[in-house]
Amino acid sequence: MQSQTIDPSKTELNYHHKAEATHGEAHPDHRIFGLLVFLVAEGMIFMGLFSAYLTFRAVAPVWPPAGTPELELFLPGINTLVLISSSFVIHQADTAIKNNNVAGMRNWFIATAVMGVLFLAGQGYEYSHLEFGLKSNLFASTFYVLTGFHGLHVCVGVLAILAVLWRSLKPNHYSSQHYFGIEAAELYWHFVDIIWVILFFLLYIL
Repeated sequence: MQSQTIDPSKTELNYHHKAEATHGEAHPDHRIFGLLVFLVAEGMIFMGLFSAYLTFRAVAPVWPPAGTPELELFLPGINTLVLISSSFVIHQADTAIKNNNVAGMRNWFIATAVMGVLFLAGQGYEYSHLEFGLKSNLFASTFYVLTGFHGLHVCVGVLAILAVLWRSLKPNHYSSQHYFGIEAAELYWHFVDIIWVILFFLLYIL
């Protein structure tokens, strides 16, 4: 009778050795994918708000309702230029860190944070000079909800940038090989900018 050959790779002992050998291997980094999924979810919330606004506009006999003061374009226009420009600024930080220039990255992130604060200050100034309140009419309510929700996201973006700056003070925390925090903050900031461009068109131009 021919003896049956046992495959050593299938024995329990070898199986455990193989499992131990592969256990220490680095797992794939899915953090950017996770962030993109989060941004898609946030985008869906904004799309729901935009859809509601367009529906209100479509069914209303007059939009904005009669008696609603006209929105000024000057300050929101400046705010738009500031926010769009900040996307180019924060991208320079990403370029700097990929060249192992941590100091340059910090400078570009500081500039982006300042631009974000300027945007929020401009929005606050606009709020303080509007001639309608949250409960004045449907247009006023949707205006404050849309711009306020976006402003909250800008605030979170500024805090994320400041967090990256704080962590960059630790020696060798960021480098040309390790820059997830910088890349994540940049992606989030671009998302905030794109949402504002859509919002600006809907509220101020359309």
